[in-house]
Amino acid sequence: PKMKEDNCLHAALICLGMLYYSHAITTEKLNHSRPSLHGHHEKGKEGQVLHRSKRGWVWNQFFVIEEYTGPDPVLVGRLHSDIDSGDGNIKYILSGEGAGIIFVIDDKSGNIHATKTLDREERAQYTLTAQAVDRNTNRPLEPPSEFIVKVQDINDNPPEFLHENYHANVPERSNVGTSVIQVTASDADDPTYGNSAKLVYSILEGQPYFSVEAQTGIIRTALPNMDREAKEEYHVVIQAKDMGGHMGGLSGTTKVTITLTDVNDNPPKFPQSVYQMSVSEAAVPGEEVGRVKAKDPDIGENGLVAYSIIDGDGMDMFEITTDYETQEGVVKLKKLLDFETKKSYSLKVEAANVHIDPKFISNGPFKDTVTVKISVEDADEPPVFLKPSYIFEVQENAASGTVVGKVHAKDPDAANSAIRYSIDRHTDLERYFIINAEDGNIKTIKALDREEIAWHNISVFAVEVHKQHQEAKVPVAIKVVDVNDNPPKFAAAYEAFVCENARTNQQFITISADDKDDSANGPRFIFSLPPEIIHNPNFTLRDNRDNTASVLVRREGFSRQKQDLYLLPIVINDGGLPPLSSTNTLTIRVCGCDSNGSLLSCNAEAYILNAGLSTGALIAILACIVILLVIVVLFVTLKRQKKEPLIVFEEEDVRENIITYDDEGGGEEDTEAFDIATLQNPDGINGFIPRKDIKPEYQYMPRPGLRPAPNSVDVDDFINTRIQEADNDPTAPPYDSIQIYGYEGRGSVAGSLSSLESATTDSDLDYDYLQNWGPRFKKLADLYGSKDTFDDDS
Repeated sequence: PKMKEDNCLHAALICLGMLYYSHAITTEKLNHSRPSLHGHHEKGKEGQVLHRSKRGWVWNQFFVIEEYTGPDPVLVGRLHSDIDSGDGNIKYILSGEGAGIIFVIDDKSGNIHATKTLDREERAQYTLTAQAVDRNTNRPLEPPSEFIVKVQDINDNPPEFLHENYHANVPERSNVGTSVIQVTASDADDPTYGNSAKLVYSILEGQPYFSVEAQTGIIRTALPNMDREAKEEYHVVIQAKDMGGHMGGLSGTTKVTITLTDVNDNPPKFPQSVYQMSVSEAAVPGEEVGRVKAKDPDIGENGLVAYSIIDGDGMDMFEITTDYETQEGVVKLKKLLDFETKKSYSLKVEAANVHIDPKFISNGPFKDTVTVKISVEDADEPPVFLKPSYIFEVQENAASGTVVGKVHAKDPDAANSAIRYSIDRHTDLERYFIINAEDGNIKTIKALDREEIAWHNISVFAVEVHKQHQEAKVPVAIKVVDVNDNPPKFAAAYEAFVCENARTNQQFITISADDKDDSANGPRFIFSLPPEIIHNPNFTLRDNRDNTASVLVRREGFSRQKQDLYLLPIVINDGGLPPLSSTNTLTIRVCGCDSNGSLLSCNAEAYILNAGLSTGALIAILACIVILLVIVVLFVTLKRQKKEPLIVFEEEDVRENIITYDDEGGGEEDTEAFDIATLQNPDGINGFIPRKDIKPEYQYMPRPGLRPAPNSVDVDDFINTRIQEADNDPTAPPYDSIQIYGYEGRGSVAGSLSSLESATTDSDLDYDYLQNWGPRFKKLADLYGSKDTFDDDS
């Protein structure tokens, strides 16, 4: 069947070509038979004479059919000049678009042929120029003239849509005829010739849901109440056909995907009529109890559901919020529960759409309700104080054991366990208070001082007797009520100055007071003088009645020479109950002032000197002081020069010579070999010589007449004195000391202990007695004893 259809198409094209060809031949004959006269006149309408200029060419507009596939070139037309007599002397020349390539001309007859197949969609017309010239001389016989060759269209292009696939949306439940989308196809054929480009649209798939307008390509809904929840997406195929949709026309198709968009046409529905929940009485407010969910098949904002509690005995105890991520209603605890008071609650919860479309309001109420039953579970609760906090008052200085107040807690459980109370000692580090563990009475342990701590903030624990882990804590604020126990005092350490030339009733200082008690027992202050000096001849006091007082001069003629200092006692009373008072002393100094009252000097001695001594006397006193200082300096200098030949303290340190203890020294005359100050033991000078190994049981007091002068230079007398003191002191046996190495002494029973002589002479002395001298001589006994043993061995 396809081959038959192609053959029919080819036959039709050939017939059309022959018709055009015959039309062209007829036209050409008419042109040949048309006379060409210069100045030819024609009558127009209403007898008007029209003048037409001479035309040298006889030709017409030419047409050639596109896509011609015949064996011979297509004759486009024939050119002929009226001066052509047919003798062959005229030559026709063709130039312009496609000349010589697509279009060729017979230079003798003027016939124009198309040598190639033409496509109107590529080029619809060609502009050519024809000219007649003398064949022999190529001389133009007439001016060149342009003509147009138009390509005649055939239906060789099918319609094409702008897009291969289209996507469109339309709300669900739209009315019939609602426009969805417009599809557009185009045809490359000539729309001005025939029906080759006249398109007609039709729907191939998508019925009966959608339809398309044949002329415009607008797709519209064809069924009412299409439900997105039933079917969301539709696939539609649209065809565009040329030739006005008649037989033999070409066609093209496109696919359109149409999606139904959601509208709020479905109310929310709970899947069940009753929800059961439970919650412990120990739950805290804000804790989640359970969730409910109403299903809404709509999507997006059309499916949003808001939950609320509209009725029930638990409206005050519970609340519900919406979780927009899961579209659930979250039931939460609003207040604390008590199992012993109420064991169950009932709520009526409503779920309603947030956004309602007025178009579908007639579909019914877009909300639903459900019953939520909540049971309260018993829990072991800690004790509960009757108040969230306590505030007590107690007077300061109250006796120990004074009751401050009482706290009370109870066990909310059905068991109603006994409660024990205690104070959190972290809040009462100084242990001012104690609480009765059984009844909760708080008492003081020691006196309280409001001026030290005005408020005491403590915490009290309450625990169940049998369940120590169940405890409660409550803050207790204790205010120490002020008692007037602090007398007023001067606000500062006042010191006043009054001028010698002060006038009577002249004010020279204003004083104020301070009271540690609070305002009830403090200001206002009352200032006065003691009764015994209320008629003080020098000063008077004026109470300013604003907690200050002014001190005034009562007389004139103060003199620093007579009296430069006055002490004025002032009594200050407070307004407390009972009232307290104190006597404070104001120091007043008399000073010299200038005529403007500015202080010059407050020194009484300087005043006397300036009044009684002349300049010469002051110079004489200073000169005497300088002379005395010179004498003292000379005396000290001479004293130091006198000591230099005997003892040198500063220029060289002779004590370096006694670092070896086996040096016997140079005798009494050798006073330069050691420092005499070393022998002058400060303890010995004072008559006290303590033992080095055994503490003396009593001290020997030397006779004053035997004590040498501290700075004596007679070494022999000094040593003799020391020997006599040591011999007469029963508490000071001989012991190793630097005091006895410098002099061997006279009349010693032991004789010399020097090892120098023993080492150089052959002595037959027996040193066994050294073993009996005690541990102090053990080293010496070992040295000599070992020597004897060595001699025996040798």
